[in-house]
Amino acid sequence: MLIQNRYRLLQLIGKGGFCKTYLAVDENQFPPVPCVVQQLSRQNQTPETFVQKAQQLKVVGQHPQIPALLEHFQENTHYYLVHEFIAGSNLVTLLEDEGTFSENQIWQLLANLLPVLKFISDRNIIHRDIKPENIIRKSSGDLVLVDFGAAKLANEIDQLTTENCIGSPEYIAPEQVRGKAIFASDLYSLGVTCISLLAQIPPFDLFDVANDCWAWQDFLPNSISNRLTQILNKLLQNSVSRRFQSADEVMQAMGIADTYNYPTINSDNYLRASAFIGGSKFHIHNSPWQCIHTLIGLPSTAGINALTFSPDGKTLASGNDDKLIRIWDLNTQKVLATLSGHSQAVKSLAYSPDGNILATASDDKTIKLWDINRFQEDLTLIGHSHAVKAVAFSPDGQILASGSWDKTVKLWDVNTGKEIFTLTGHHLQVNSVAFTSQGRILASTSFDRTIRLWQLPTTNMLLKSSRNTEFEATEDISRLISSEEFENRPDCTLLGIFSGHAWAVLTIAFSPDGKILATGSDDNTIKLWQVNTGQVITTLLGHSWSVVALAFTADGEMLVSASRDQTIKLWRVSTAEEIATLSGHLDSVSTVAVSPDARLIASGSRDKTIKLWQLVEQQGG
Repeated sequence: MLIQNRYRLLQLIGKGGFCKTYLAVDENQFPPVPCVVQQLSRQNQTPETFVQKAQQLKVVGQHPQIPALLEHFQENTHYYLVHEFIAGSNLVTLLEDEGTFSENQIWQLLANLLPVLKFISDRNIIHRDIKPENIIRKSSGDLVLVDFGAAKLANEIDQLTTENCIGSPEYIAPEQVRGKAIFASDLYSLGVTCISLLAQIPPFDLFDVANDCWAWQDFLPNSISNRLTQILNKLLQNSVSRRFQSADEVMQAMGIADTYNYPTINSDNYLRASAFIGGSKFHIHNSPWQCIHTLIGLPSTAGINALTFSPDGKTLASGNDDKLIRIWDLNTQKVLATLSGHSQAVKSLAYSPDGNILATASDDKTIKLWDINRFQEDLTLIGHSHAVKAVAFSPDGQILASGSWDKTVKLWDVNTGKEIFTLTGHHLQVNSVAFTSQGRILASTSFDRTIRLWQLPTTNMLLKSSRNTEFEATEDISRLISSEEFENRPDCTLLGIFSGHAWAVLTIAFSPDGKILATGSDDNTIKLWQVNTGQVITTLLGHSWSVVALAFTADGEMLVSASRDQTIKLWRVSTAEEIATLSGHLDSVSTVAVSPDARLIASGSRDKTIKLWQLVEQQGG
């Protein structure tokens, strides 16, 4: 079907109420450009209200997380809206492909979409059809709210009139069922969306009809925090007066603010505005770093979760979703060996300082130590009760630290595989661990948004200990580390708790001299901390999604970060300046590693590839 002698309707992709949505192409452009066409019934709409709605959608379409309205018109007995086509997967598809959403993903969803709801409500628009199908995740990781076919303009007259029920029955608020949609109705639908993603169960099945209330917590496969539970329950209140009244209220309860400075978009400045993603402006640098190789394992069906260079810089180890560890020869870019033994995805890797042992951590709750000279498993360390997400060797190679989603950090004797100590105190899952170069301080990060620094006794004292004691962290402030006190502490002791990130802290790295601690977070930032005082030196801004991996160069002059925004960024530590952005991965970057000579960077991605980036000398003239 061709309308306006321009838009070819290819496929019906949505239908509901008085609106049909089609995938289409604009044949006036060459090659034809994909777009989305919505066909609206003239029922309940006058030409004047349709034009008003189109004008307002044109305004909200300036938001980078809302499709732009390209054209509106009337033809025959219908009104039409032509929207920008958004490439990506809606949340229903992601739920089917990846399973239930984690608590962290729900926090991220709320943080992404609440500013969008504030934006449209500030312009007197109620979406009226918020559900997983209408939220698209682009390849960049950004969430986009689509399908404004059911949207309405709110005004004082609306409070006195009743409309037909519009929206998807499973997701709409009670007052919307009665034809009285308000701004808080969209918040209710957002809450229903969240619980359906957490449970992977249709919303109707999560509602207790007998008691007229939601019983969603009874169906969760994994427990979530009380804080998120309270926020979702308030979003889901049947009574409007007991519900959050605005997106601002929800963001305030979450401890976040909408600080995005939305650009004005028109045909003249579209390209300039497109450099804004998720509240951050991307700067393009002429980078001396170039991708020289892309490594793809066989079979090439697994995302890359972890990378580490051998101490001699000759090999690279990768840990993957396919449960395997691959050892790559960097001279030939071929796989030297494939290590198998884990029963679930491998999430972290670490070479011992002498390069003879590779430690691997897995979602199967175990840690394995491999003899790299023989490419054989030596020991399996068992003790964690949940997935192990991080491992790190002490500088002398005698102690291994592991961080787990069981909220603990464990210390292991590398020679015997014996568990020495268990460090507790984190309130949520532990994501990463790191030693200082001196080996007397261990740092851990968690979903609880904190970084904990632990003082360790000498290796000899640790290895002589026959205890397996849990040490509960009771201090809650950072303090100056006294060298005299530091040297004489007999046990593992909490030195301090660093807090400042707004979301989960996902990754950590010490500078080579141990004076600076770098942390990356779900709040899209990197913080540099002064280790001996716990003070934030600076916050690095630039990534548009979670920062998941960090690595210092051996001289401590440069920090490398990896993000779910598909980029790797290079930072000059002394000035906090962004040196370069490395782009090329087609999905989230999961891990990054720097070679010992700092001339090679390796990055691994959910796109199932490893990229090797080399510092290329710049030619003069």
